[in-house]
Parts: sequence; structure tokens; C-alpha cells
Amino acid sequence: MDDLQTPHPDAHQGPRAALLADLRAGLPADAVLTDPDVTASYAHDMASFCAAGTPAAVVLPRTVEQVRHVMRTATAHRVPVVPQGARTGLSGGANASEGCVVLSLVKMDRILEIDPVDRVAVVEPGVVNAVLSRAVNEHGLYYPPDPSSWESCTIGGNIGTASGGLCCVKYGVTAEYVLGLDVVLADGRLLTTGRRTAKGVAGYDLTRLFVGSEGSLGVVVKAVLALKPQPPAQLVLAAEFPSTDAACAAVCAIMERGHTPSLLELMDRTTVRAVNRMARMGLPESTEALLLCAFDTPDPAADLAAVGALCTAAGATEVVPAADAAESELLLQARRLSLTALEALKPATMIDDVCVPRTRLAEMLAGTTAIAEKHALTIGVCVHAGDGNTHPVVCFDHTDEDESRRARESFDAIMALGLSLGGTITGEHGVGVLKKEWLARELGPVGLGLQREIKRVFDPLGLLNPGKLF
Repeated sequence: MDDLQTPHPDAHQGPRAALLADLRAGLPADAVLTDPDVTASYAHDMASFCAAGTPAAVVLPRTVEQVRHVMRTATAHRVPVVPQGARTGLSGGANASEGCVVLSLVKMDRILEIDPVDRVAVVEPGVVNAVLSRAVNEHGLYYPPDPSSWESCTIGGNIGTASGGLCCVKYGVTAEYVLGLDVVLADGRLLTTGRRTAKGVAGYDLTRLFVGSEGSLGVVVKAVLALKPQPPAQLVLAAEFPSTDAACAAVCAIMERGHTPSLLELMDRTTVRAVNRMARMGLPESTEALLLCAFDTPDPAADLAAVGALCTAAGATEVVPAADAAESELLLQARRLSLTALEALKPATMIDDVCVPRTRLAEMLAGTTAIAEKHALTIGVCVHAGDGNTHPVVCFDHTDEDESRRARESFDAIMALGLSLGGTITGEHGVGVLKKEWLARELGPVGLGLQREIKRVFDPLGLLNPGKLF
């Protein structure tokens, strides 16, 4: 009999059953996941100390219309929605709230267009950063933002957190490359912002408003991204210093003299030793700080020679310029392994993301060392030195209650130190759950109040990524 069907396992009485039925009405059968073991795997990102709820369902749309259906359904049922990318975030920004619909955008992974004349790429949010980078390279173009998780993180997630990377000192962060967006709003309406032209100042810059909003204002379903001509291969220089103060003095000298390196990274002693322990790279363990500087200019060797002289004048004990691209890549590999190597020291880590003015970088590093000593913890620091963005990595045993407490206290102390030096609590990782109370301290009551009002304009029911940011 055609009207007799096997009941679906979720077809029991209650609001959840009605929600699931309505979601399935506009989505393919395999796009709605309800198995508890499966949905649990979508409940959180990579941050420690961040609570996560149990999703009512995980949905994986493939089209804009399917995303609109999800948002209209969630609004009708007054159910929160948590947008997600690859969940590589470090602040709990993609963590599920209790009973929410997790909206995973990883299946929307098409590169829709690469235009070498206008130097733009049009992409869906699930496109992986490295996939886009390699695709535009084939056209002689370059997409600069390169977070450390670039092999797995998605463009939508990069936009949500306004992420950066190693090349920020010369090329800037994600926000500087997002020209326009298609965004599904909380009620299912589709909003187009920005442009694909080289210039444009029509109205308020809503595109920039969405960049860094962590999925709290709308769901990005398409992005127009600016591209650069592909630069020459970069050459790298490594400089060893007897103190972090001396290394930071070199950083200031490099920037003061007007140099524009494509990369300027610093690793402290703890980080250098961790990399050696994991990868046996033979880095100098006697050094207190290792500075890596790169140029992708027409004559990188001359630029490295000039920077090498500045490093020597600042107190470097050894300066080693790479002879070719292969040696350069070997040096950069050490920096790329930093976070992984520090994570291997203890069962758990908390990765801070405090950015300070370059002139206060030495104080930031000295203060972090003092915090590590006070709390009897291992804290390694790797730094985007060219823009003052420090990543202190607090290593601890999460099964040890006292050590976990000290880890959280040290994490907070590092953020307080950064604010006291005129910095910000996050340069590229976002606020999420982890730094909510610190955002209020940084913004102040007037700034926080205005941001909450903006949130209410776009999401009056408070359904999009609730509990994050504010």
C-alpha cells in the first residue's frame, strides 16, 4: 500500500521531530544528519576550555537555496543555527549550542570563477584555502592569506574569523581581500554586499562588517576575492639571537628602515626546542630567539643582506641567508611546525592570539616568560613579528585539575598583558566562546552596546551562533 511507510527513527512526537521533518522537506536525504555519534563530531572546534552543546541535527547543504531553506525553517521553529567550516578554529566560535542546527558549509566547495583580468576569484564558502591558492597560481595569480591550517581551513571560516597568516606583514589579512559577499540572513533573505570592481564606496561597507563576525550576522554563501599577481619565489634568512629583546630590536630596525619583507617570524627558545624534538631539524637550541625574514622582491638576496646587517647590529650571533628556494622552504618548515610541535609537549594546549604594537613586542615576550614562570607552566611563543601578532601556546595536562586551572589563569594573564601594552585580545583567531569576557573589556560599554545593537538589526531573534562574541 502506497500510503504505508516505515516510520523514520526521528518520527516521534515533539518539537525536534517537527523541526527535522521541515528541514528534510527542502534538503536531500543525506544532507540531514541525526545520528548522535555523528553529530557529536560536529559539536566543537579545536579550542580548549570551551563548552559545547548537543546539536539537534547537522545539515550539509550544497546550494544557496538549501541554506535559505535551513534559515527559514530555523526561524519558523525559533531554533538556533551555528554555521561551520572545517572547525579548525581556536576560540570555540564554531561550537554547537544546545539543541541547535549545525549548518556545515563544507559541501559548498566550488570555485565558481577565476578572472585574470579583473584579478578576482568567486568561490563558495567550503573551498579550502590551499585549493584556492593552487588554482589561482595556475593563472599566474596569488591569494595571499595563508593561515597555518591552510591545507584544511575553508574560505568561509577564514572570512568568519578575519584570519591572517605568515604573509600578513606585506600582504595583509583576509579582510583586505574580500570585495563582496552573498549572505543568507537569519530569516532566509539573500543579501549581496560589495562589488567586484577595483574601487567602490556606495553606502556603508557591509562587506567588512561580515568579515570577522563569526557567523553571528549571516551565513556567507559566496565570496568575491581580490587576487594579486604571483610574486617571485621568496628567499629566507635565519638569524639567531641571545635574547628576545635583541630579536625584537631587530624587528623594529627592519620596519623602521622601510623594508617590506614577505614574512617576518620569530620563534622563542621553547618553540625551537619543541620543533627539534618532533622533527629533528637541527635548529640551534642554544638560541633564545630565532628570527626568520623573507623577501619575494626582484632582488631578494640584496634585501636579505641589508636585513642581515641590521640583525647583526641588533646583536644576532649568527645570520644565515638561504641560498635557494629549497633551503628557504626548509627554514619555513620549522616555523610551520611550531604549533604542532608545541602541542606535542603536553596532552592539551591553549593557543593565545594577542597582537601588540611592534614597539611593545619585547615587553610582551618578557611578560609572557614571567607568566610562565609564575604559573610553573611551559609556554612557547611563535610570533608574526612583522605585525606584532603573538601566539603564546600554553602547554598543560588537562587531566590535572590544578594544572588546568593554572593554564586558564596564565591564558587570561597573557590577554591582560596584551591589553596593557595597547594591544588586542585577538589578531586573527576570533573571540568565539573563549574570549567573550575579554572582548567586553577591550571594547568598553559604549562599543559593546553598539555592537549588540548591530547584531539585533541582522538577527533580531538571536538565532545565529548564539552565545558567541557577546
